Amino acid sequence: MVDPADLEAVARQLGREPRGVLAIAYRCPNGEPAVVKTSPRLPDGTPFPTLYYLTHPALTAAASRLESSGLMRDMTERLESDPDLAAAYRRAHESFLAERDAIESLGTTFSGGGMPDRVKCLHVVIAHSLAKGPGLNPFGDEALAILSVEPAMAGILDKGSWT
Repeated sequence: MVDPADLEAVARQLGREPRGVLAIAYRCPNGEPAVVKTSPRLPDGTPFPTLYYLTHPALTAAASRLESSGLMRDMTERLESDPDLAAAYRRAHESFLAERDAIESLGTTFSGGGMPDRVKCLHVVIAHSLAKGPGLNPFGDEALAILSVEPAMAGILDKGSWT
């Protein structure tokens, strides 16, 4: 059961009521929710394959800035030329699927963020890294390392984890 105060905080962050929240998957160092873990199926039955969802407005805006910089294109190109990186990203994808399917299988191999063949959404890979910690999703970790030096991220990211 998720604390109602956390759900209220997430609703303020999103500007709408959150749906299908199973847990707060990452909190800022000050305790504020930043990533939620969601049910693979929303309460109305709609499939929702994005297990981890970024909610903190500053992190969401920062992920959008990185996306608009062309970082996803560069990351995807590196997947094609670096077999070790591609293997690590595939492991992140497989871990994501296994965790989601343990809750409820959607009968799909789609995980999120473009995994494992491309980087399509930094919001998802950042949320995944925040939820699971460094060392699982190489592109989420890389994006967080970039963001961790931004003054706006002070108090939102545990800087020691991604620097």
